[in-house]
Amino acid sequence: MVFVRVPAGSFTMGGIESAESLARDYPSLEPARFAQLQDEGPPHTVHIRSAFYLGQHEVTVGQFRRFLEQSGHRPESEADGTGGYGYNPNYDPTTTPRGDAFEGRSPRYSWRNPGFAQTDQHPVVNVSWNDAQAMARWLSATEGRRYRLPTEAEWEYACRARTRSRYPHGDDPTVLAAHANLFDQRAAPLWPRWRQHAVPGDDGHAFTAPVGSYPANAWGLHDMVGNAWEWVQDWHDDHAYTTADRTDPQGPSDGGVRVRRGGSWHTWAFYARCGFRNWNSPSTRYPLVGFRLLLEAPVGTPR
Repeated sequence: MVFVRVPAGSFTMGGIESAESLARDYPSLEPARFAQLQDEGPPHTVHIRSAFYLGQHEVTVGQFRRFLEQSGHRPESEADGTGGYGYNPNYDPTTTPRGDAFEGRSPRYSWRNPGFAQTDQHPVVNVSWNDAQAMARWLSATEGRRYRLPTEAEWEYACRARTRSRYPHGDDPTVLAAHANLFDQRAAPLWPRWRQHAVPGDDGHAFTAPVGSYPANAWGLHDMVGNAWEWVQDWHDDHAYTTADRTDPQGPSDGGVRVRRGGSWHTWAFYARCGFRNWNSPSTRYPLVGFRLLLEAPVGTPR
């Protein structure tokens, strides 16, 4: 895996835009969605005291496979026999109580088969937070260096790369197809009921794209927005920002769901903003969710 050095520094985390500006720029969404963002505020200054190294892109299918082969770890989708979720062109979301976009949970789906073709260069998906932790622990023990998931603060700091815009490239959601693999005009025909939420443009990828297919942010990190949601270390709490430490925050001490960040190939533009927070139980395995690892810098590394 290739890692990129992220320098120490400070940034403004969180912050909720006005409903008026959001309604103007995301006209396909009903206004009620703009009132459901309390966990993004209040904006607050966070200090990251030490440099760290973050994966240049998400962990790939090939990297995850090699981890399994060498460690003997069995991913949760296989170990508990219940599988994951996946794309099935014959599945109709309207036939289920939740209206979920994907079929499952089923043993037919796992990191090996999310229902669409992937090569070793695509981001691994259908992996749980617990699977991500297992890979980090194994790498740490094998190499004698500490690998882990980034904290939520470290992730947002790295995503923004000293910007305060909605996305690493700027504020305009209409040009996202050139910058990130999101729900666009290539994927929209597969889910016609949500077609109005697809970003303009066709990037050629209806599902995941090989990592690094889109421009990097200012710090050389690819796919911080789109391709696969990324597990981070923190528990989620709607009020976490009101009580969080301002220096190297670690998130709540306990909880029921873990945070994931950054959006995926099936995510609408509104939910791929740098500051948007989402969450799932640690055992969730889903065809939109993967992870990126952080490598701690050795003691004494320049800031």
